[in-house]
Amino acid sequence: MGRLDGKVAVVTGAGRGIGREIALLMAAEGAKVVVNDLGGATDGTGGGAIGEEVAQEIRDAGGEAAANTQSVATVEGGASLLATAVESFGGMDILVNNAGILRDKSIFNMEESDWDAVLAVHLKGHYCCSRPFAKYLRETGRTGCRIVNFSSVSGLFGNFGQANYGAAKAGIAGFSRVLSIELAKYGCTVNTISPGALTRMTIPLRDARGEETSQQDLDTGGPQHIAPVVAWLCTDEAAGISNQIIHCASGLVGIMQQPAIIKSFKKPGGGLWTLDDLDDYMPQLVDARQANVAAAQESSAAVDIA
Repeated sequence: MGRLDGKVAVVTGAGRGIGREIALLMAAEGAKVVVNDLGGATDGTGGGAIGEEVAQEIRDAGGEAAANTQSVATVEGGASLLATAVESFGGMDILVNNAGILRDKSIFNMEESDWDAVLAVHLKGHYCCSRPFAKYLRETGRTGCRIVNFSSVSGLFGNFGQANYGAAKAGIAGFSRVLSIELAKYGCTVNTISPGALTRMTIPLRDARGEETSQQDLDTGGPQHIAPVVAWLCTDEAAGISNQIIHCASGLVGIMQQPAIIKSFKKPGGGLWTLDDLDDYMPQLVDARQANVAAAQESSAAVDIA
């Protein structure tokens, strides 16, 4: 028996890379899978039938799959994912919001179209796909469901030349926190993945730095390392885990900090802070954060397991 027997999963951006690996693994674990992919280039232009190719690959392996080629950046496209799942398999239990594009430029060179396109696919795309599924859960009373969203260290930490991508990915982390609260009463968990993997979106970045990507690099750092973590979050064993950011890459899995107040000072009686007051206390707050970061770096060192 598979860990996802009887489940219906929708995976966006599943024609290549991380999404494809997730779709294949979920199918191998017994899920019926809707493979969504527009089939375009990494910048979001163009289209193709790669979603159907992955769906056929699943069927050839004895699984059940249906393809969906709609854009996640539109309300209609997002609604079509639920429609495909219900029409093909009678329901929907899992949504993996993985689809994404890149248009990397520094803020000096980034055009409005570069900004809008990236936020449309990533941040708006998460909304377009999640809202119909959330309404479906409320209306049908279907429980034990899962949403897995995709953020990035580019948004959680920051990365040069990715203001659009980083803003979208940071927004997704915030979106996930709210969604986990709103869907808790309906028995649906919402978690966020911070992935690190060599894919057609990231390999060109290495090429630009003059770094070659070997087969060994792909074996140890490819998208196949992300899929098991996503699949596990959708199993019954993960029922009590929600509102978490999980980082995974190259054999590593870790949990990330969420925003929290590290240290604070309060004026007596709710008094007004003066600039002179802040001269004294703001450096103490910055020092407290630096100490917190240092402690987190120490505790986050990966522990080797057998």
